[in-house]
Amino acid sequence: MATELVHVGFGNILAMSRVIAIASPNSAPTKRMVQEGKNKGQLIDMTNGRKTKAVIITDSGHIILAALAPDTIAGRLQISRAGSALRAEQSEEKSEH
Repeated sequence: MATELVHVGFGNILAMSRVIAIASPNSAPTKRMVQEGKNKGQLIDMTNGRKTKAVIITDSGHIILAALAPDTIAGRLQISRAGSALRAEQSEEKSEH
Protein backbone atom coordinates (compact mmCIF):
# COMPACT_ATOMS: atom_id res chain seq x y z
CA MET A 1 0.00 0.00 0.00
CA ALA A 2 1.31 3.42 -0.95
CA THR A 3 1.81 6.06 1.71
CA GLU A 4 -0.68 8.92 1.43
CA LEU A 5 1.08 12.26 1.61
CA VAL A 6 -0.96 15.39 2.28
CA HIS A 7 0.20 18.99 1.97
CA VAL A 8 -0.34 20.79 5.30
CA GLY A 9 0.81 24.22 4.23
CA PHE A 10 4.00 26.14 3.41
CA GLY A 11 5.62 23.25 1.54
CA ASN A 12 5.19 20.80 4.43
CA ILE A 13 4.00 17.28 3.68
CA LEU A 14 2.57 14.77 6.16
CA ALA A 15 2.27 10.97 5.91
CA MET A 16 -1.39 10.44 6.81
CA SER A 17 -0.91 6.74 7.53
CA ARG A 18 0.92 7.75 10.72
CA VAL A 19 -1.77 10.18 11.95
CA ILE A 20 -3.97 9.17 14.86
CA ALA A 21 -5.92 12.41 15.33
CA ILE A 22 -6.24 16.01 14.15
CA ALA A 23 -7.46 18.37 16.89
CA SER A 24 -8.17 22.03 17.41
CA PRO A 25 -5.47 23.71 19.58
CA ASN A 26 -7.96 25.57 21.78
CA SER A 27 -8.79 23.03 24.50
CA ALA A 28 -6.80 22.76 27.72
CA PRO A 29 -5.97 19.03 27.24
CA THR A 30 -4.61 19.75 23.74
CA LYS A 31 -2.53 22.64 25.09
CA ARG A 32 -1.10 20.33 27.78
CA MET A 33 -0.30 17.70 25.16
CA VAL A 34 1.54 20.30 23.05
CA GLN A 35 3.55 21.43 26.10
CA GLU A 36 4.43 17.82 26.99
CA GLY A 37 5.52 17.18 23.40
CA LYS A 38 7.72 20.26 23.53
CA ASN A 39 9.30 19.14 26.81
CA LYS A 40 9.98 15.64 25.42
CA GLY A 41 11.43 16.97 22.15
CA GLN A 42 8.61 15.45 20.12
CA LEU A 43 7.00 18.67 18.89
CA ILE A 44 7.21 19.47 15.17
CA ASP A 45 6.17 23.00 14.20
CA MET A 46 4.96 23.21 10.58
CA THR A 47 3.29 26.61 10.95
CA ASN A 48 6.14 28.77 9.58
CA GLY A 49 5.42 31.33 12.28
CA ARG A 50 1.68 31.48 11.60
CA LYS A 51 -1.07 30.85 14.13
CA THR A 52 -1.57 27.17 15.01
CA LYS A 53 -4.98 26.00 13.80
CA ALA A 54 -4.49 22.23 14.03
CA VAL A 55 -2.61 19.86 16.31
CA ILE A 56 -1.81 16.52 14.69
CA ILE A 57 -0.99 13.48 16.82
CA THR A 58 0.99 10.63 15.25
CA ASP A 59 1.37 6.98 16.18
CA SER A 60 5.02 7.64 17.13
CA GLY A 61 3.95 10.13 19.81
CA HIS A 62 5.02 13.19 17.84
CA ILE A 63 2.85 16.30 18.04
CA ILE A 64 2.70 18.35 14.85
CA LEU A 65 1.47 21.94 14.71
CA ALA A 66 -0.12 23.10 11.45
CA ALA A 67 -1.40 26.48 10.28
CA LEU A 68 -4.31 24.88 8.39
CA ALA A 69 -7.64 24.10 10.05
CA PRO A 70 -8.41 20.44 10.83
CA ASP A 71 -11.31 20.52 8.32
CA THR A 72 -8.98 21.73 5.58
CA ILE A 73 -6.47 18.95 6.25
CA ALA A 74 -9.25 16.32 6.35
CA GLY A 75 -10.66 17.71 3.09
CA ARG A 76 -7.28 17.45 1.40
CA LEU A 77 -7.00 13.86 2.57
CA GLN A 78 -10.42 13.04 1.11
CA ILE A 79 -9.48 14.70 -2.19
CA SER A 80 -6.24 12.72 -2.22
CA ARG A 81 -8.10 9.47 -1.58
CA ALA A 82 -10.71 10.26 -4.24
CA GLY A 83 -7.96 11.01 -6.74
CA SER A 84 -6.13 7.76 -6.01
CA ALA A 85 -9.39 5.79 -6.33
CA LEU A 86 -10.03 7.45 -9.70
CA ARG A 87 -6.50 6.61 -10.88
CA ALA A 88 -6.99 2.98 -9.80
CA GLU A 89 -10.26 2.79 -11.77
CA GLN A 90 -8.60 4.26 -14.86
CA SER A 91 -5.70 1.80 -14.68
CA GLU A 92 -8.16 -1.12 -14.35
CA GLU A 93 -10.05 0.11 -17.43
CA LYS A 94 -6.81 0.33 -19.41
CA SER A 95 -5.77 -3.20 -18.41
CA GLU A 96 -9.17 -4.58 -19.53
CA HIS A 97 -8.70 -3.24 -23.08
